[in-house]
Amino acid sequence: MATAPLYAIPGAPAVPASADATRVDAAPAAGATNPPVTVGQVLAQSQVESVMDELDRDLIGLAPVKARIRDIAALLVIARLREAVGMAASKPSLHMCFTGNPGTGKTTVALRMAQILHRLGYVRKGHVVSVTRDDLVGQYIGHTAPKTKEVLKKAMGGVLFIDEAYYLYRPENERDYGQEAIEILLQVMENQRDDLVVILAGYADRMNTFFQSNPGLSSRIAHHIEFPDYGGGELLQIADKMLAASHYRFGAGTRDAFEAYLGKRLQQPHFANARSVRNALERARLRQASRLYLDRERVLDAEALSTLEPADILASRVFTKELQP
Repeated sequence: MATAPLYAIPGAPAVPASADATRVDAAPAAGATNPPVTVGQVLAQSQVESVMDELDRDLIGLAPVKARIRDIAALLVIARLREAVGMAASKPSLHMCFTGNPGTGKTTVALRMAQILHRLGYVRKGHVVSVTRDDLVGQYIGHTAPKTKEVLKKAMGGVLFIDEAYYLYRPENERDYGQEAIEILLQVMENQRDDLVVILAGYADRMNTFFQSNPGLSSRIAHHIEFPDYGGGELLQIADKMLAASHYRFGAGTRDAFEAYLGKRLQQPHFANARSVRNALERARLRQASRLYLDRERVLDAEALSTLEPADILASRVFTKELQP
């Protein structure tokens, strides 16, 4: 007889009697009556390739990350086919850890991963609930358990993305309640893994220390994916995409100015990859607006309103202030 889980989340499906023979249920496309017998049929029914194509199109670089996501998708497709021919379909372990610096696309990849899991029938809804320590850990006795369970209830049927997960564990504070949240997560990750995928994210070195202190969590993470920093050329491509999405463009010489900006900014601390690029472009748009605002009588056409000039970049403090040591 199966043992009831210590922590049960309302609304989640019951734990199967045999976790080794968990059925992978996937709703076929409308009109599909027979189980798929080829990879092409699974892909046609799920339309999962369109999600991976979006990942390629939306994210610059990250070749090793994209390759790993495709590998995971392939594993899930083959599991569907194994089930179709009557082989025991033990559900692959899908909990993951994303490591890398800020702004490297971890949240975006989590969103796409949730779509892949949903289309292949591994989660019911395919949504992502993104949280940090403050959303899970209470400030007094009896506060953490209901707080954590409420988050898990919202995430059921999808993906729970825990950013900076290492902050859950604070051994220096003996009165910290993070360990209680971890224990609840451990139970749910094991006993209700048919309806929830957990993705832990953070800096690689801190996550390694976190797993060493919490071997139970480490043993439940099957996929560790490292997100590399972007190079200068990739950051420029990211800037181009961000501007195009906002109906802005670099004017003559402005892209060169932004490349020079990146060269200086990369030498400063706290650079956050795509996030820092977005912030820099926001400040450039602010300077452009101030520049246009001062010329009260000028007729502003679409080109003027959408073009960033070199001065909008070169006014940054990285050009006017010496680099911090």
